[in-house]
Amino acid sequence: MFIPLRDENPTRRFPVITILLIALNVGIFITQVLSPQGLSHHVVRMGVIPYEITHFRSLAEGVRLSPPLTLFASMFIHGGLFHLLGNMLFLWVFGNNIEDHLGPLRFIPFYFLSGLGATFVQVIFSPNSRLPMVGASGAIAGVLGAYLVLYPAARVLTLVFLFFFIRVVSIPAAYVLGLWFVLQILNVGLGGGVAWFAHIGGFLVGFGLIRLARRPRRFA
Repeated sequence: MFIPLRDENPTRRFPVITILLIALNVGIFITQVLSPQGLSHHVVRMGVIPYEITHFRSLAEGVRLSPPLTLFASMFIHGGLFHLLGNMLFLWVFGNNIEDHLGPLRFIPFYFLSGLGATFVQVIFSPNSRLPMVGASGAIAGVLGAYLVLYPAARVLTLVFLFFFIRVVSIPAAYVLGLWFVLQILNVGLGGGVAWFAHIGGFLVGFGLIRLARRPRRFA
């Protein structure tokens, strides 16, 4: 098991959009936890249900958002505190560099396209699921895929723990992100309420998008 703590990869610009995304996710989570309906109500109301997408209809009109709206709203809904904290940690560690490379205006569509791509990959592999899917994981997986393309050699300070072995080590991003991706593939089929195909899909979408968006090198 491993947890990235920070990367040793300085940025040139203040990560406005990354911080705004984190603030929105945290603010929405707090608001929903404190709401009279409770968090589970909002998960059901705003989560993406694959069955609705593939059958072009809502399972509970008047209770749930329309399926097209859930595609975006679900990216800001989390099922619990650790779900939120894990996602925001990964976004903070890796998102600022992707925003720095793309610029704020290009980072916004990159983030949402990664999230949408992740959702549709999950829908393809579970078209009849009636369980709501929530979280920023798919969009953030796109950020991880982009980071692997752009900064594979960047060092990432990582907390590694395996049974009684616990240590903070500096590891190249290629190993951290490569291991993360392999774990998503290995976990497919385990269930546990995690949309593993969304993680895989988001990573691959981000990997592909950043290769298309890479700025051409300038030679003196």
